[in-house]
Amino acid sequence: MNADMDNARTRMPETDAGNGATGEPMTSDYQTYGDSSSDIALPIIRFDDVSKAYPDGTPALSSVSFDILPGEFVSLVGASGAGKSTLLKLIYSEVEPTSGAVSFNGRDLSTINRKHLPYYRRNIGTVFQDFKLLPQKTAFENVAYALEVYGSPTDEILDEVPQILDIVDLGAKAGNLPKQLSGGEQQRVAIARALILQPKIIIADEPTGNLDPVSAEGIIDLLLEINQLGTTVILATHNQALVNKVGRRVIALDRGRVASDEMEGRYVFPGAVPAGKGTKKRTRV
Repeated sequence: MNADMDNARTRMPETDAGNGATGEPMTSDYQTYGDSSSDIALPIIRFDDVSKAYPDGTPALSSVSFDILPGEFVSLVGASGAGKSTLLKLIYSEVEPTSGAVSFNGRDLSTINRKHLPYYRRNIGTVFQDFKLLPQKTAFENVAYALEVYGSPTDEILDEVPQILDIVDLGAKAGNLPKQLSGGEQQRVAIARALILQPKIIIADEPTGNLDPVSAEGIIDLLLEINQLGTTVILATHNQALVNKVGRRVIALDRGRVASDEMEGRYVFPGAVPAGKGTKKRTRV
């Protein structure tokens, strides 16, 4: 797989949020999404004193601030109800903060016209616990569907989908339906589907929750390899062993607040002493 991943560095083009295959021209408002010309690395994601309360008054997040730099691998941990899902929805602009600001490459997401959100979301590939594959479509067709939605030409689909399936070690099973694949293989199809639009961020929301330990480790190894290509990865999980195996930055949430943020961390329960050797706290750059 390593050779395939190395080749992907040259064959996977950059995407711009406002230059979709639908033919809508990219405006100056959207050039900031894919702009990497500056010598100063902007945080790809910034939470600036973000709070979120739902209409019934239930607080989900309180005064959350942190930066994520391009190319980071960040594990987001916390008990059920800690605020992980809300935080991910804010990044995806599925919900808006009650106060504070969430930014992507320096652009406050609240300033994006709602009709332009699909262009912004092309920057983000999502991987879910339950795969969300179309059961009557083959592995090839499930991945191709993401391109078809954006009106990609057939020759582009026929060229790019096999390459992505090779990257996730499923080239030989392109014609298989989801029911003919193991759980780990189905999740690899889901990752291929997330990668096909060349996103700048992969959000993996409990991607190993339905997998056996061996398959789970394989998925984490694949995410690490994708991260080595320069893609930012945000992994939300309850799996303590996998977070500790990754050994990268860990942001722990507790009752809607950042309980800890360790650069080389481990899965630390609220109130515990960080266990990562040589850990360094960081929330902002």
